[in-house]
Amino acid sequence: MVMGKEEKSGTRQIEGLERVFRNNAELAKMLVGYIGKFYNRLKNDFGTFKIMDFCGTHEWTITHYGLRSLMPEGLELVAGPGCPVCVTPSHYIQSALKLGFEGVVVYTYGDVFRLPSLKRVNGAGSLAEARALGADVRIVTGIADAIADARSHGKDAVFLGIGFETVASGYAQALIRGLLPDNLKLMSLVKLTPPAMLAAVEILAKERSAVKGIIAPGHVSTITGAKAWKPVADRLGIPVVVTGFEPIDVLIAIAEALKQLVRNEAKVSIEYTRAVSWEGDLKAQEMIAEAFRVVEDAWRGIGFLPESGLRISESYSSCDAFREYGIPEIAPEYCREDLPKGCKCAEIVIGKEKPTNCPLFMKKCRPSSPVGPCMVSLEGTCAIWARFGADGLADRIAEDLDLR
Repeated sequence: MVMGKEEKSGTRQIEGLERVFRNNAELAKMLVGYIGKFYNRLKNDFGTFKIMDFCGTHEWTITHYGLRSLMPEGLELVAGPGCPVCVTPSHYIQSALKLGFEGVVVYTYGDVFRLPSLKRVNGAGSLAEARALGADVRIVTGIADAIADARSHGKDAVFLGIGFETVASGYAQALIRGLLPDNLKLMSLVKLTPPAMLAAVEILAKERSAVKGIIAPGHVSTITGAKAWKPVADRLGIPVVVTGFEPIDVLIAIAEALKQLVRNEAKVSIEYTRAVSWEGDLKAQEMIAEAFRVVEDAWRGIGFLPESGLRISESYSSCDAFREYGIPEIAPEYCREDLPKGCKCAEIVIGKEKPTNCPLFMKKCRPSSPVGPCMVSLEGTCAIWARFGADGLADRIAEDLDLR
């Protein structure tokens, strides 16, 4: 099979990261040693505990490079709700399916294209199936592509604005600058990450193995600033470390979280100083505040969380797909029945279960035929474990670098 340009580029990036990891063998060994020493000082007080990552790319790094295998027994690395596609309720996908079959052009990201809807619309259980059945569904890389295409054809169109704070500033700029043509509306499904972080950790606090540290999302933090996580650290009383995406970055973040626990500290620390500041992008924050209003929102697999979503503000309501097409918001009772039978995405998305504990994982539910939302996006925990968790690279690197 001949690889395309994007696949070749992605392969080169992965190979480059592996070389960086191998070339920093001594640093990796030192960090693994520190992690072991810190954990030994904590295990009598804490026993088994978890550190949660909150970004699909962090989970990819942890899984692909086998960082879990380098952790001392009793220290578990788990993934939180760091995938915006995974937590988008199927209710809104059903609304998009309905619009598509009514003749509205539906623009979507590639990973949303196959996101399963719990209920079928005109025989379609995803936007991919809807397009196969005649609906006009178009994959774009962002809202700018949707704007350009919508201008060219003039048909009624909707852009599914799924994402976290990272993409919200781009949506806000498009609204404020009046870039959307009259025929294009935005369905804002943006989620805000701090409330979900609080919810996931508080749910797990009731479990025997509680979360004692958080690896905060680096890309989101470029917009929000590290200050966004201070209420989390203060309320939960655990360390929050904003880190980059290379294996060494993640190991540093784990070591920093454990060091804080040893010192009985609970603060926000920035490892990813090459991209993240304490205040963040103030201009982007201002635009988001102008273009959107903060609402209670539904997270698939979690439920309704206060102040966790963004909807278009009244000032830009002419661009709002919810208003234009009378799309109803999700009902609370629906949120509790939003996953297929047997699917454990609700537990996986908060780090309560591992993908391998789901009876559907790599049986009925595979990357080629996803059943649950966590298997669709490249940021989904199940998709990451399925694609990158079993190729033996982790063991080879650990053996080569004498890390175990």
